[in-house]
Amino acid sequence: MARIIAVSNQKGGVGKTTTSVNIAASLAAAEKRVLLVDLDPQANAGSGLGITPDSIQNSMYSVLVDEVPIKSAILHTELKCLNLAAANQDLIGAEIELVTAIGREVRLKDALAQVEEIYDYIIIDCPPALGILTVNALTAAHSVLIPMQCEYYAMEGLSQLLKTVGLIKRRLNPGLEREGILLTMYDRRNNLCHQVEQDIRTHFQGEVFNTVIPRNVRLSEAPSHGKPVILYDINSTGAVAYMEVARELIRRESAQKSDPKQITGLGTNNTRTTGAIL
Repeated sequence: MARIIAVSNQKGGVGKTTTSVNIAASLAAAEKRVLLVDLDPQANAGSGLGITPDSIQNSMYSVLVDEVPIKSAILHTELKCLNLAAANQDLIGAEIELVTAIGREVRLKDALAQVEEIYDYIIIDCPPALGILTVNALTAAHSVLIPMQCEYYAMEGLSQLLKTVGLIKRRLNPGLEREGILLTMYDRRNNLCHQVEQDIRTHFQGEVFNTVIPRNVRLSEAPSHGKPVILYDINSTGAVAYMEVARELIRRESAQKSDPKQITGLGTNNTRTTGAIL
C-alpha cells in the first residue's frame, strides 16, 4: 500500500510545488513507484515535469467533480517510476462545485483507493489555500509535509495550518500525522534564516527534517526546462538536498515497517545538512 503524503502550506511562495515535484522525482530515482497528484489549479507540477496542457485528456477536476476513475488521469513522465495525475485551470471550479456535493471531503480518498496498491508513494501537491481541495488532500493522506521558508511571516502562517491539520485529524482522518517541516529557500548568509531555523527546531523538536533546501539557481531554472532538478543538474546543491530528503523519508518508512510500534516523527537528531550524500 502506498504511503500518501500531502505537501501543504496555505502561504504561497514557500517552495511547495518545487518540493512536491523534486521529492517525487527523487523517490522515483530511488526506484520507488511514485504518483504525483497535482491539486493546485495553477498546474505547475505538470509544467515542471514537461507535461503540456494539450496532453491532458482527464484532469484532477474530472476525477473530483465528475468522479472519473483516476487511472484515466494518470500520465507517464520522463522518469520511469514517476507518474502524474495532472491538473488544469478547470480545478478552480472544483472549490465551488464540490460545496454541495455528497461526500465532498472524501472524493480524493475514494479516487486514490483505486490505485494505492500500485505505488509505493503518492505525493499530493496542495493549493496555497485551506479550502475544499486541501481538505480532500489531508483527508486522503497518511501524513502532511510542510515546506516552510525561513522568514517571520512563514512562522505566523504555520500555526493556522497546524490548527487545520488538527481539525481534520479529529473529524475526518484520525490517522493523519505530521510528516515533518521542511525548511526551504535557506540562505546561510542571512542571519534571519539561522534564527528562524533555530526557533522552529526548538519548538518542533524531532519534527523538522535534518536536510534544509538551499536557495539555488539551478533549482529555480529547472521548471522552465520542464524537468525536476535531478534531471536538469544532478550535481547542483538543490538536487543533492532533495535526494537527501527522499533518503530521510525512505529510511523512516523502513524503520516503521520493521517496528510498527515506532511513533511517527523525525527523531531527535537535529544535525542539519544541505544534502550530504550518504
